[in-house]
Amino acid sequence: MGVYSRHLRPRLHDRQLGTAAFGLVRDRVCAGLTGDVLEIGFGSGHNLPHLPPEVTGVWAVEPSATAVQLSRARRDASPVPVVLAGDDAQSLPFPDDRFDSALCTWVLCGVPDAGRALAEVARVLRPGAALHLVEHGLSPDPAVQRWQRRGNRVNRVLAGCRLDTDVARLLAASPLTVAELRTRYEEGVPRPAGYLYEGRATA
Repeated sequence: MGVYSRHLRPRLHDRQLGTAAFGLVRDRVCAGLTGDVLEIGFGSGHNLPHLPPEVTGVWAVEPSATAVQLSRARRDASPVPVVLAGDDAQSLPFPDDRFDSALCTWVLCGVPDAGRALAEVARVLRPGAALHLVEHGLSPDPAVQRWQRRGNRVNRVLAGCRLDTDVARLLAASPLTVAELRTRYEEGVPRPAGYLYEGRATA
């Protein structure tokens, strides 16, 4: 599993998450980002082409060295500077009230302690600044939930994440205040893996 999780899984994510359909979601989620942006789960940099011109820089937190390597071309082409700034969203190396915006896309499902990560994001955002996010997670349909629980073990091995992360509960328990949160099933994706939470939460 070491070689797969360190080298193959990030390449799989790079291909799967780089489609035009994901790009449309990224356009929506990135809209409204401003100033210095903290991105947790930077991955291979797929969000960079979708950043609005009001963004002045990105501080990227990413645990996978392979994903960071895969991001090089996108970082080089980025119109804003990208600072590689750590590998653990649960312990951010920044002072309080540091950032104007924050971003996470399909990340919380794979963080060991997502609540702690959200608390850290809230700490480093200036008051009133927003976290923009999209995540897949717990379906409201009990039948789909059962399939999510059944598939968790395999999905954790293959994709490195949980299918049934309760994103709404995590946000409600965090120091952030939900400003908007839309939910839907993603078209063309099996329902256990395709229930999306998309929105913003403010510090």
